[in-house]
Amino acid sequence: MAAPDRIDIFNGDADGICALHQLRLHSPQPDARLITGPKRDIALLERVGEVSGQQITVLDISLDRNRDALRRLLALGNRVFYADHHFSGQVIEHSLLETHLDPSPGVCTSLIVDRLLAGAHRLWAIAGAFGDNLDESAHQHAHALGLAAHEQERLKEVGLLLNYNGYGLSAEDLLIHPADLFREIHRFDDPFVFYRDSEHLARLRQGYVADMAQVADLCPESLTASGRVFRLPATTWANRVVGMVANRFSREQPAMAHVVLLTHPDGDFQVSVRAPLATGRGADELCRRYATGGGRAAAAGINHLPAAELAVFLADFARHFPAL
Repeated sequence: MAAPDRIDIFNGDADGICALHQLRLHSPQPDARLITGPKRDIALLERVGEVSGQQITVLDISLDRNRDALRRLLALGNRVFYADHHFSGQVIEHSLLETHLDPSPGVCTSLIVDRLLAGAHRLWAIAGAFGDNLDESAHQHAHALGLAAHEQERLKEVGLLLNYNGYGLSAEDLLIHPADLFREIHRFDDPFVFYRDSEHLARLRQGYVADMAQVADLCPESLTASGRVFRLPATTWANRVVGMVANRFSREQPAMAHVVLLTHPDGDFQVSVRAPLATGRGADELCRRYATGGGRAAAAGINHLPAAELAVFLADFARHFPAL
């Protein structure tokens, strides 16, 4: 069997999955090779290998973190479509590269794709925006469609559960591999039917309730006028909820910045940062100061922060986000 000449590369969270789903509802590619993984696994272009003459779609991963691999793929004669809302740095100019990049705080990749498709599958874009903690943008689009409150809540739950499934230190932490979750979603044109009928979504709902019950009584490790810091233990359930906890806490106190520290088995940390929802800016700038940091203006993180650097980072966090 001949190898497929199309490759779809996407972040394994709600935004990446919903962005790709919209594109493939509009332009089906059933034989495309899928490359994805946990939400923090973003150096995905390195996995493509030495291919040429391919049509490659890249969604919801930072161009800045994939720059060298992207240059290599373009030099090999691959045509690349790239849509993303994370920090990109200097954009590569190449005849084989088409970019749609928008780091604005109220934008996610699902909404970028929605613009390109003139709203053809907007319900899925709204679900992706809810999953990316962009509730205000999601509600704005939902109101424009005249969606009832209960319909908006169902799209929000779809986005939240897809996003929950994207968090983990490795693919083994996830309840469902993102490639399999995309294949399941892609059986459904209508997200409300997906909400009602998908056994995968029912499994995620059950896991989310059980995992979030573990953090019901979690208190801040430190509290200042400008921010709160929380710490999670080195457990599989904590690996899955770290981003959801950060989003929840940021909505509880929208004028404050938030850090959620996930303890690694070796004592080092994965860090999730949320800028104050009131401003939606500064998280990516802070995290990019550290070797494995990145993200977007409102929500960013550091994949590996040595324990020896924790005090320096927390002091940096306190200075970076002054009280509103």
